[in-house]
Amino acid sequence: MKLNLALAQISTKLGDVDANLEKHLAMTRQARQDGADLIVFPELSLTGYTLQDITPGVSRRPSPDDPTFRHLLEASREIDMLVGFVDEDSRHRFYIAAAYLSRGEVLHVHHKVYLPTYGLFDEGRFFAWGDAIRAFDTRFGRVGVLICEDFWHASPPYLLWLDGADILLFTSASPGRGLSDESKLESARWVEHINRAYASVFTNFVAHSNRVGFEDGLHFWGGATIFDPDGQLVAQGPYFEEAVILAQIDLNQLHRTRSRLPLLRDERTALVQKELNRILQK
Repeated sequence: MKLNLALAQISTKLGDVDANLEKHLAMTRQARQDGADLIVFPELSLTGYTLQDITPGVSRRPSPDDPTFRHLLEASREIDMLVGFVDEDSRHRFYIAAAYLSRGEVLHVHHKVYLPTYGLFDEGRFFAWGDAIRAFDTRFGRVGVLICEDFWHASPPYLLWLDGADILLFTSASPGRGLSDESKLESARWVEHINRAYASVFTNFVAHSNRVGFEDGLHFWGGATIFDPDGQLVAQGPYFEEAVILAQIDLNQLHRTRSRLPLLRDERTALVQKELNRILQK
């Protein structure tokens, strides 16, 4: 089976959900015309990132009753979508969230579980912490979703791998910081490095969509990537430019790679559980 995957590294308008929705719908239509089966948008793609006090005003509920998601769900009848938004629960807590939409339905919503509150970041002041990491089934196979800081920690991708995810979809609003010895942004070098590592160690496909543009003094670098189960780069978007990157991935490669490198087969989950219990009991 082959999947035509589009990564939309877009620039968003802070707090303007309607304008961002129009961009989502336009890019989704174009991606579908270009043959894409799934389009992945960055973290908080419907709202912008540095929301702070305006967070409650841009929150949405991922349901057909919501005026924003009504349009997105209709568009998802033609192409699967992963969109970033602020989710508000029934107790009026706000989450950095990503919703996977397919054939007019919400298949999965992930709430960001690691909220950075250091350096440039202040997410813990305005958002609640997610408390679940779950893979889910799609028409392309089992998928896992993580948001930015989530995949800087080793445990969330590992848990998704154990839960059956063969495709990892990562989204971020990562600003440019530092320069590496390779004369590229240190933040870009680091993210690309760990995404390649996850693809190699978990013998999975790893696709990452990062936003671009300026916002509140931050410059987001884009550079969307897709790595295959051998850790090879399949496609990469430009730095600092709005773009939709389209690439075809062959899901049969999972069979070929795992036959050669049976890391999943040999993973000792009971041992991991035993040692985690020992560590947590200290």
